[in-house]
Amino acid sequence: MSGIVESAGTETARQLPEEQGNMGPSQAPAGEDRTVRRALLDAALEVFTERGYTDAGLSEIAARSGVPVGTLFQHYGGKRGLYLALWEEFREEQERRTAATLNAERGRGVDDPIALFVAGSRAYLAGAWDNRRLAKLLAEDDGPAGFDRMRRQWDRAWVRRNARLLKVDERQRAGRVRVSVLTTVIGGAARELGDCGDETEAREIVDEVCGILVHLSAPPG
Repeated sequence: MSGIVESAGTETARQLPEEQGNMGPSQAPAGEDRTVRRALLDAALEVFTERGYTDAGLSEIAARSGVPVGTLFQHYGGKRGLYLALWEEFREEQERRTAATLNAERGRGVDDPIALFVAGSRAYLAGAWDNRRLAKLLAEDDGPAGFDRMRRQWDRAWVRRNARLLKVDERQRAGRVRVSVLTTVIGGAARELGDCGDETEAREIVDEVCGILVHLSAPPG
């Protein structure tokens, strides 16, 4: 769902501008504009989580946010735009978190690719726990038309970035497979965190997964 390494940015969003929906500029002052958008996204997350994307209604989202339906359309163009904005917000926060962790590790003199990869993975999983409602929503199959394609494209980019961080030669099939497996493990663990009962259980899962990543990251031989 998102990358481990820094500099991921909004690559997919730039590559697929047609997927972003209508999120035209508002005429409201910047502060008011941010408050309205936050209220809409928070309400959309509640309704999407409770009812699923398909069954969610714009009128209910607008009512919970306290924002008129017309203003919702002005900001996000509809339900699809809300969902994609939530996805973009999650990806950007995860990228910020993992990039900060990698920068801090490098600042401490850590340069081992596996150590950096595991540290970034731990940060990513911590973010998945902190934002577990949104992470779980985005992992479901119930999303807007075309979202699966966007997610697959992002996943492929995630594998490539992890390969660069681990200094794996992607031209070698064995290396590609190893990085793909590692990325799949992280994604699966992030989904499991959405069902954790408490923080203690979540920490146990993260520790276990990081141990698995250390083992699987080591090159053969």
